[in-house]
Amino acid sequence: MNPVPGGLVASAEAPAATTAAWLVSEAELDACRARWSATANAWLDAVGFSGKAGATALLPAPDGTLAGVVGVVDDPGSPFAAAKLAGAVPAGVYRLHPESSVGADTAALGWALERYRYRRSGDDDGPRLVVDPASAATARALRLAEAAVLGRDLVNTPANKLGPAELAERVVGVGERFGATVTTRIGDDLLEANYPAIHAVGRASARAPRLVDLRWGDPGAPKLTLVGKGVCFDTGGLDIKPASNMLLMKKDMGGAAVTTALAQAIMAADLPVRLRLLVPAVENAIAGDAFRPGDVIATRKGLEVEIGNTDAEGRLILADALADADDEAPDLLLDAATLTGAARVALGAELPALFTPDDGLADALATAAAEARDPLWRLPLHAGYKKGLESPVADLNNTGEGGFAGAITAALFLERFVERSPRWAHLDIYGHNPKPRPGRPKGGEATALFALWRLVERRYGD
Repeated sequence: MNPVPGGLVASAEAPAATTAAWLVSEAELDACRARWSATANAWLDAVGFSGKAGATALLPAPDGTLAGVVGVVDDPGSPFAAAKLAGAVPAGVYRLHPESSVGADTAALGWALERYRYRRSGDDDGPRLVVDPASAATARALRLAEAAVLGRDLVNTPANKLGPAELAERVVGVGERFGATVTTRIGDDLLEANYPAIHAVGRASARAPRLVDLRWGDPGAPKLTLVGKGVCFDTGGLDIKPASNMLLMKKDMGGAAVTTALAQAIMAADLPVRLRLLVPAVENAIAGDAFRPGDVIATRKGLEVEIGNTDAEGRLILADALADADDEAPDLLLDAATLTGAARVALGAELPALFTPDDGLADALATAAAEARDPLWRLPLHAGYKKGLESPVADLNNTGEGGFAGAITAALFLERFVERSPRWAHLDIYGHNPKPRPGRPKGGEATALFALWRLVERRYGD
């Protein structure tokens, strides 16, 4: 049975007295109001309840106590639409009313996402929703909620408490929970095992770089490989960032957070896949042995890379991990990374950039994202921009020319390290909610988790 995340309470442990919660669409609101008491309806009219999507209200009983709560949703299938009610009601225990337009699983996921707070996710001081973990649909929602909590916690943890070693430990812990095999290569062992780019990026830190390699599932099942960028803090290296640009750099391991969260959800659901998760975990620091602009470094694939900018380090550690993953030609290869500011300029913080050379995979991801209400936006791997990665002293440069099309050139760089995998997609994510929205509190986010989950669920689970 799945653990019940904070903000929820299992039906077997719920108190006898609970408060009814209606989550209804605008179209079904009038039918509900016709069955509510005259007192409740008079109150709604008195307080100017609009009945429009997003509106919430408390329903009084004749004795002045709370008879129920109501939230109007524009999309009954969206956990984020359902989430708003959880942030608008007082502490107490609520039970979804059977006449609600929103399913119990959707309500549970939305409630848990809204109630999340770093280090306080499991508290019982606020409003809680009764759930039935024995229901298959609700159990699925609980798995996703638990995975989202993991991803958010990883991003929110300060860099002094989550360096490469601690990130590796968290991945190992997830693997051990589900009986996965996890190996970690640390420091100079990376050179011996032929991961020179990961080593080059992380060697200047007192906290040694490492590569975490998790494997789980039936060896005969389709291979699904996830790669997540794990830069636990990014100073920019010798091309040092301005102070203001470092304030959120604890989130530069957001790709590792979402892929680890996705791996947990996959293992918890026991999907029939041969799962592999690769997390290169480093700190891009400054010291006497830091890699320099103009250096030429080796990669696992054998390609040499000229360093145009040490602040373009994420693609270097992904290059080694992707080359390793690609050697096995998995059925599906997905990577996620907080890779470029250019993607944020183009699409903002709420819309991750998707890159893939495979139109079929792009269509499948678009469908999954729409079903999960977790949008993505495809950008082109425009071949004309490959010329900007050329180098006179190496096989390629790690930055493009003139700062144009930065997200595309970064994706084109990564594509050079993926040749054998029949299906590959790269997500350039933000990993952080700059302002709160229903179901998405301000702070760390497992960006694109639900879209990616729905993709693998449709491909391997349905």
